Amino acid sequence: MTATRLFGTLAHRAAILCFIAFALFPLYWLLKVSVTPNDLLYSEGVRMWPSRTTLDHFRFVLANSEFPRFFANSLIVSGTTALISTALAALMGYALSRFQFRGKLWLAGLLLVTQMFPLVMLVAPIFKILSPLGLTNSLTGLVIVYTAFNVPFASFLMQGFFDGIPSDLEQAAMIDGADRFTAFRHIILPLALPGVAATLGFVFTAAWSEMIFALMLISGSEKATFPVGLLTFVSKFSVDYGQMMAAGVLALIPACLFFLLIQRYLVQGMTAGAVKG
Repeated sequence: MTATRLFGTLAHRAAILCFIAFALFPLYWLLKVSVTPNDLLYSEGVRMWPSRTTLDHFRFVLANSEFPRFFANSLIVSGTTALISTALAALMGYALSRFQFRGKLWLAGLLLVTQMFPLVMLVAPIFKILSPLGLTNSLTGLVIVYTAFNVPFASFLMQGFFDGIPSDLEQAAMIDGADRFTAFRHIILPLALPGVAATLGFVFTAAWSEMIFALMLISGSEKATFPVGLLTFVSKFSVDYGQMMAAGVLALIPACLFFLLIQRYLVQGMTAGAVKG
């Protein structure tokens, strides 16, 4: 029995390590290609690490390309979308969790239905709506579209966190004289910080990596975001893989820093804001 349990444990650990390696290998290859000189990309064949490395690709991307502009546009769009979507989702999730009203199930179903349509199918109608309003080729238009598509799922995400918080806490606060919004802001929201952080991370990542709407709604490089900007490294007859991979490595930095900033909220807040006694 002990040998069987040991074998099962080792097999479980090996499976986890294989999965981690499978998930991280593309990132490793991204870094490997980004530091490989152009003359070695094809001449050395497939190697786990180049015989010579260089930072020329990073220098070109930062100093001689439009990547910094794409980078800044993506930060603006993703950050704004994450903040607005999370704020709206927190209010919607709280309403779905705490209130019973006529048509609640229909509203929840409608929010769910919005997630069932392929994005490609909605590009033309959205372009038709935004064009007369002057919101095409605009970062504001992208924020509006991204927010509209992320709020439904984010609302369900927040509802799940609010459902796990006892309603007795806010009721006790209201008995002590607080109104509903004050109880929500000072009691429930601090307890839901892990959910807020998770929702922020989900929305930011979704907006940061989105390409279809950014490609179809933005017509010039001045307002292009990072995913669309990567296409500038693809010419008619060649692809500059070194520069493209260097840009990809740089694009990972904001997402990593963002999650580092919010990670502490993912594990705290379960007791913060609770009433005394």
